Amino acid sequence: MSHDDDPIEEMPSTPSQLARDHPAVWEAYAELGAAAADAGPLDGERKRLAKLALAIGAQSEGAVHSHVRRGLDEGLDPAVMRHVAILSIPTIGFPEAMAGLSWINDLV
Repeated sequence: MSHDDDPIEEMPSTPSQLARDHPAVWEAYAELGAAAADAGPLDGERKRLAKLALAIGAQSEGAVHSHVRRGLDEGLDPAVMRHVAILSIPTIGFPEAMAGLSWINDLV
């Protein structure tokens, strides 16, 4: 694998550094994510959109960016991801939803 293809190098600097400095912690975290993904019947697109919605609700800019990047890589329509932010307005509030929408728009 070339340096350009290294998934750790493609991540933001803080998670990349954690993965390099503490590979066992990173591996356990990745395994938990895989187990959670396999724990139910949602398909890939629905899982990605649910995780995007959770990231918006948690007001985690980094997680929103991560799920938008992955969604784009997986072929998700940017309009669908923007709709997730709009749907969050009545639940989490207008300012928080607009923050989520702006984080989506950072990448699309």
